[in-house]
Amino acid sequence: MKKQTRIPKTIDEYLAGVPEPAHTTLLKIRRAIRDAAPREAVETISYGMPALKYKKILMWFAAFEDHCSVFPGASVVAKLASELGKYSLSKGTIRFPLEKPLPAPLIKKLVKARLAEIKDKKL
Repeated sequence: MKKQTRIPKTIDEYLAGVPEPAHTTLLKIRRAIRDAAPREAVETISYGMPALKYKKILMWFAAFEDHCSVFPGASVVAKLASELGKYSLSKGTIRFPLEKPLPAPLIKKLVKARLAEIKDKKL
């Protein structure tokens, strides 16, 4: 995937620069995150990547040359590591093939875990 030359201002602008199959994958990820997030959550660009924010960032998501990633945070990845075993993980990051997005129920579970974390910290 060609790196975007300027930082997009909206998620739609970011997605416009993402080729297939990553484009469709990110649309599915976006929908699953939105479905699990509170209505008050807003879409934003943070660190040059699409994200959904509710008091704090719930989750970032992005496309790369040979994979897509979601970034729910290190503690969420650690908490659900047993369910993420077939994906490539690093601290706070879940990487998966372009054409095989994470299942929507798993994304929703990641968002719910992040929401619980935010609530527990009373941010």
